[in-house]
Amino acid sequence: MGWLQRLFGFGSPEEAAAASTPSEDAPAGDDIPPERLGLNGEYDQSGLAKRVVWAFDQDNDLDDEERLWVAQTGGKVVLKGEVASQEVLDKMVDVASGVDGCTEVDTDQVSVG
Repeated sequence: MGWLQRLFGFGSPEEAAAASTPSEDAPAGDDIPPERLGLNGEYDQSGLAKRVVWAFDQDNDLDDEERLWVAQTGGKVVLKGEVASQEVLDKMVDVASGVDGCTEVDTDQVSVG
């Protein structure tokens, strides 16, 4: 099982689009803040977190760390839980930092080992 499937219940961005229900009061198009941009360009309250886990899924060096969770607070990506090694955590921070809309990656709630 991949990151997107485990954390959000979707195997691909296409599945996420099919399951999404647009909010009437959500901004559209260029008015969507980068941290709220969904997997398919739609407004999504958890858009940054979903795009980060999708980026994790696309990186062949990152297997799903089943005891790690990804959340967001505005543009900050918050990692919580446990990872196998510091190298894996460093890679995750690098990948998450490269996702549009990410302003910071918080690893204070992650234990290594």
